[in-house]
Amino acid sequence: MVDRSFADLSLASLYDALHPWGPGDDFCLGLAMSAGSVLDAGCGTGRLLARARRAGHRGRLTGLDPAAAMLVQARRREPGVEWVLGDLGSRAWGGEFELVLMTGHTFQVLVGDEELRLALSGVRAALAPGGRFVFGTRNPAAGAWAGWTPEHARRVVGPDGRAVRVWREVEGTGGGERVTFTTTFEGGPWPRPQTCRSTRRFLSADALSRSLDGAGLRVTEQYGDWERGPLKADSHEIITVAESVR
Repeated sequence: MVDRSFADLSLASLYDALHPWGPGDDFCLGLAMSAGSVLDAGCGTGRLLARARRAGHRGRLTGLDPAAAMLVQARRREPGVEWVLGDLGSRAWGGEFELVLMTGHTFQVLVGDEELRLALSGVRAALAPGGRFVFGTRNPAAGAWAGWTPEHARRVVGPDGRAVRVWREVEGTGGGERVTFTTTFEGGPWPRPQTCRSTRRFLSADALSRSLDGAGLRVTEQYGDWERGPLKADSHEIITVAESVR
């Protein structure tokens, strides 16, 4: 099920303000520009592929997302990209992409074992021989959810110019691998606060490698930051590069 914060157009319109362009986007853009065909799985508002097209990419760029509200923004942003509604479990490609990306910690929305298996199977099927799958996840050892409290609320300005206050609150950590939390939006166009409930899965580097191996994908590189620094126990990110095992 798609999170309400992505499915509701009024909430989804705040995504880019809450998640401004950063080092992870630069990292993925560089990879996209060097690949002839790119699938961005969980493309959201489409800013990565839109920027790649505007930067001169002339190959195939395909954005896939299960949230129609996010794709509304992607299509407005850049009609010259192929935008597809769906997910890796419901769409099938046959070795068509040199690069498959998951940006913005999208990998962590794959909460269930079967959901994860189907998605990774879809990635493998989409990759051309020698193609790569690249994604970033939060390192569970860093415990990012400790900062998800009302005291760490953020204030952003919506597309209508009105201010919105946004904060998260953790409901449970599910043994440390799955974290369930709420996101509350206050202000803006709503007469009362809007609250969405979500779960994210935090897998260790070893668990990620095992999951990928089981899907016929071999990890070739793992970094602890978007500058390709080494992965350490206290790294906040786990950036994984894998390729299909044929």
